[in-house]
Amino acid sequence: MLYSGISWSATGYEIDVVDEDGRRAASALRFAPGRTEDMIEHLRDIGRTGPLVTVVESTNGILDGRMMAAGLKVYRADPDLLPERPLFGSVAAGVLADLARRDLSALAELERNRGTQTGREADLESGIAASTAQVAALTGAGRCLDHGTRDRKEIALTFDDGPLPPYTGQVLDVLERYGVPATFFCVGMNAGAHAEDLVRMREQRHSMGNHTWSHPFLPELSRAQLHEQIDRTGDAIARAGGGAAPTLFRPPYGSRTPEVMGWLADRASTVVLWDVAPDDWAMPGAQTIARTVLEQARPGSVVLLHDGGGDRSQTVAALPPIIEGLLARGFRFVRVEDLMTVAA
Repeated sequence: MLYSGISWSATGYEIDVVDEDGRRAASALRFAPGRTEDMIEHLRDIGRTGPLVTVVESTNGILDGRMMAAGLKVYRADPDLLPERPLFGSVAAGVLADLARRDLSALAELERNRGTQTGREADLESGIAASTAQVAALTGAGRCLDHGTRDRKEIALTFDDGPLPPYTGQVLDVLERYGVPATFFCVGMNAGAHAEDLVRMREQRHSMGNHTWSHPFLPELSRAQLHEQIDRTGDAIARAGGGAAPTLFRPPYGSRTPEVMGWLADRASTVVLWDVAPDDWAMPGAQTIARTVLEQARPGSVVLLHDGGGDRSQTVAALPPIIEGLLARGFRFVRVEDLMTVAA
C-alpha cells in the first residue's frame, strides 16, 4: 500500500508519498493551481504501481470531487488528528501521508455522492441550526440573504467553486446566449490560475463573490484563519478580474456556527446563502438538476449551482432547460445584489 498526502499553500499544492514502512516512495512534487489535472494524473500513475490512498486536510475542499471521479481513493484528515495548522495553508503533505500509514481507519473515506463532508453531515447541520438567531439578525440588518422579496418574479442564478476550465467557460457561453446575468462565488486558489474567466465575467456584467481560498469547513478555523482566507481571496479576485474585491461572501457548504457568524458580522461583506439547491455537485443527472430547480424556484429565489469542484458537464447541460423554463413562467434573471436592493 502507498499513502499520498496533498497539502495546500498560497502557491498551490504539494504531494508526498510514503510506503508502508514510512519511506518516501516518490519524489515530493509541487503543482501550481492551474495544474491540478496534471497532479491527479501523477497520482493515477503512482496508483498503477500498487494500491494507493490519498489524504487531504479538512481545509481542502476543492480537489476531492475531481480525484474521486478519476478513480482515486480519497480520505479526509480532521483537526483532532493533526498538528496545529499555520495561519494560511495546511499541514505538510508528508504529515498527511504518514498519518494514513499509521492509522488509516482514523480518517474519513470520502464518498463521491456525499463529498468533502462525508461522515460529518450532522455536524454541518447542527451548526447551521444553532446559528438561526445570528443569521436572522444579519438578515434584518441587510447583511445576509437567502432569498429576495417574494412579491417580484425575479431570480438569481449563482455558481460556486470556480473558475474551472472548461466548465466555467461553458456556463458563461450559455448565459451569454440567453442574455442572463449571474453571480459567481470564486475560490481564491482558482482565481489567479484562470484569470481569463474572471475577466469574461466582468465583461459580461456578471457579479463575483468571495468563496474562501481553499473551501474549508469554517467552524474548524480560527478567526484569524477565516479572515486570512477571505482577505487573500478578495485580493486574488480583484487582481484577476481587474475590479474591486467582492463584498459578497458565501460560506463553503453554508457552514457556520454562532461564533463564525459573529466573526462574519465584524466584516463589511454580506453573507449570501440560498433557498434552491439541486445538489448538482453530486451529479444526479442534468434532467434531475433542471427539474429540481424548476420545482423549487419561487419569486426571489437564490439558486445554488456549481461551475467548479469537479465535472460540471451536467450543470452545463441543465442550464438551458432551467433558463427556458423560468423564462416561460415569467421570471426575470438578476444578480444577487439586485435582489438585495429590492429586499432593502
